[in-house]
Amino acid sequence: TIGNTALWNALHEREALYAKDPSTLTDHDGMRFGELEGIIGDEGGYTAETDAAILLEGLDIPESLHERKMGELQGGQKVRILLAQALFGNPDVLLLDEPTNNLDLDSVHWLQDYLCAYSGCLIVISHDRHFLNEICTHTADIDYQTVLTYTGGYDDMVLAKTQIRSRIESGNVQREKKIAQLNEFIARFAAGTRSSQVTSRKKEVERLQTSELAKSNIQRPYIRFEVARPSGKHPLEVDLLTKSYAAVDGHALVIRDFSATVNRGERIALIGRNGAGKTTLLKSLIRNASGFIDASDRAFPIDSGTVTWGHEVAVGYFSQDHRDSIPLGVSIIEWLRDCDPTASQQELRGLLGQMLFSGDDALKRTDALSGGEAARIIFCRLMLQKPNILILDEPTNHLDLESINALNIALQRYSGTLLLVTHDYDVIDEVATRIWHFENGQIEDFKGSYAQYLSQSEQSGEARSMIA
Repeated sequence: TIGNTALWNALHEREALYAKDPSTLTDHDGMRFGELEGIIGDEGGYTAETDAAILLEGLDIPESLHERKMGELQGGQKVRILLAQALFGNPDVLLLDEPTNNLDLDSVHWLQDYLCAYSGCLIVISHDRHFLNEICTHTADIDYQTVLTYTGGYDDMVLAKTQIRSRIESGNVQREKKIAQLNEFIARFAAGTRSSQVTSRKKEVERLQTSELAKSNIQRPYIRFEVARPSGKHPLEVDLLTKSYAAVDGHALVIRDFSATVNRGERIALIGRNGAGKTTLLKSLIRNASGFIDASDRAFPIDSGTVTWGHEVAVGYFSQDHRDSIPLGVSIIEWLRDCDPTASQQELRGLLGQMLFSGDDALKRTDALSGGEAARIIFCRLMLQKPNILILDEPTNHLDLESINALNIALQRYSGTLLLVTHDYDVIDEVATRIWHFENGQIEDFKGSYAQYLSQSEQSGEARSMIA
């Protein structure tokens, strides 16, 4: 309730009055009791606990954690609780900076619905294209050394911005042609008898002269994942895989008897609530894979079952904790050279340039990399490796919108096999050809696009409602 300051203060003041010795209460205290009850009622204090629980459940904070202290919670849980605090009390204005970070898809969908129904003023920063398209009525674009506001969501802004920029550039081209013609006339007749015409054309040149167009401050990486050699027809087979973790009351079963055959070229999205087992499954699969796999991941134990990698399989892995796979104390280009000693200096610098590391950026120390920079050099390594299977665990975390769009396009064009964990709706919707949905230790295997999966889930939900 601290998110609603008026309610929080009223509740605390009422508690202080309750704590007084009844014999010391004054008429003023009695009147204040009444005023406080009115404030608490107006601010929804009598349903506050229920309202807070709904917010927390929607943001994937289970009831078992509702009474815990903040210091006992994990980092991602704390962020979600702070978001719930901002939403609580239905404020007149919401300022949200990357609110979908640390949210799974179900929570993002819940937040979208909440914000679409919100009647106040919302200002949001986000790198989630689908989220922006769903909730925004206007988009403010910071580019070309200015801020322009467009009507509609992100895609509407991109279209309008492109059209406006094209008109400006086209108009400048026409003006430059006209200026060239006028300057040619001035050069030919400057010393002749047509001085008055020359003077008028000089004035026309001054009028038409255009200042240089400001350059965009938005950088767009170029990602292209190639395959050195194709894998066999069935690059991966999983048979009765089971994995549990030790818990206080025994063992917490995360994956139970999961079996699947993966065909070459499939693009599989792993979806489900945070903590449902998506990363656990990926780590269970890569234990005996060929490629850049950290020793800690290779030592990852499973309870039972088998994982069989097929003929000519080469795995490229992007771990959720991707920074841990980058050694400290070396330059970016040195680390890439260690990944592929046969690559030339020109090839390495070319890859780094594609990922927005130009010039001396190649000498930047790995200790100083931001989360987004670390992700981009992992992509450089994957482009060097040219694997026929990509296993990507939340690669869109720490990326800006342009980098996410570039990754989305690269994954759509990738000819190999893909296993992908992400909470970005558009990436799943536009890339996945198969869905593994995690829930309560079980994995639903759906062969089809994300749109088809959602349609089937909706129909199943309606059928269950009719039966109930």
